[in-house]
Amino acid sequence: MSEAVVDDIVAVLPPLLQTLEGLAFVARNLNPAEFGRVMEIAGEPDEALKAARPLLTDWPLNFAHIRVALETASDAALAGYAGLRAVARGEGDLVSVFRALRHTPRALEALYPLCANLPPVSSFFIEPSLREDQALQAKLDAPPHDDTGVFHEGNEPGSRGGFSLYVPEYYTPDRAWPLVMALHGGSGNGRGFLWSWLRDARSFGAILIAPTATGQTWALMGEDSDTPNLNRILDHVQSRWRIDHSRLLLTGMSDGGTFSYVSGLEHSSRFTHLAPVSATFHPLMAEMADADRLRGLPIHIVHGKQDWMFPVQTARQTRQLLSAAGADVVYRELDDLSHCYPREMNVEMLRWLNGERSGDA
Repeated sequence: MSEAVVDDIVAVLPPLLQTLEGLAFVARNLNPAEFGRVMEIAGEPDEALKAARPLLTDWPLNFAHIRVALETASDAALAGYAGLRAVARGEGDLVSVFRALRHTPRALEALYPLCANLPPVSSFFIEPSLREDQALQAKLDAPPHDDTGVFHEGNEPGSRGGFSLYVPEYYTPDRAWPLVMALHGGSGNGRGFLWSWLRDARSFGAILIAPTATGQTWALMGEDSDTPNLNRILDHVQSRWRIDHSRLLLTGMSDGGTFSYVSGLEHSSRFTHLAPVSATFHPLMAEMADADRLRGLPIHIVHGKQDWMFPVQTARQTRQLLSAAGADVVYRELDDLSHCYPREMNVEMLRWLNGERSGDA
């Protein structure tokens, strides 16, 4: 790699990663009443990125794939921050915030292939507590195995019913691997929600599926067209990769979390663990659920005390109802969480899936 190209990467990459961390901070701490304060804490890492962005020109052709990836990721990150700043100036509402944050997964999708070329990018996609883990680093430094990485099946933006998939690059079929199926929120899609989980699946060694609902949101009322689709996707993945049938996690955010109850409590559900996040739950679900299915079923509930969409009292009641019905419930109530995704809880959920007890029973 030429010295000039290296200099440009050194100038662009740190502010790009800092801007992405800033966007993640806003997404994690998003609360309409606190938006201005959250933006103030997030700071202005995008200003340094904006200044460095013009360097991504006139590179030798053999480095074009790196340049294009950095350009795409930088432009998406800058667009995300620009959208947030507009709202902070009073030029938009909460919907505008969500629209701005949709640029984050686009940036991450563009950036991820550079893990193989740029160690700082690979480190960025490792769970922070494991960045000094030499055994993990050795596995990630090795050439990727066949049939691994990120895949999209019928999951282009705007499409319904497809899925995105991540298989750790160090996957081998000599053992069975845990699987996480992560369901997006009501206005989301699987291609974007994949990036809420990929860092942790990559770090802890789990196969990750992020499907997109067949309708505008999950089938919470009326005919259930989503459960058959989830089973179809699961069949497809199990036909190509070796899955541990004792560690099949169905989780989701908001409507996705609610649907993990709806689908996961069915008697025929193949999922061994459920982990709804910021979800709602109707008491009739517990009454209508199959008693044998509920008895001993591991359920990990995460909810925010500041949730403005589904008040925390709902989650507390759900815990009581499911525990009384015989489920093995772990309950985590986060004091600072509103109605947004707490990505830091993925680690706890994966450890729980692997048999490590955590949280409040």
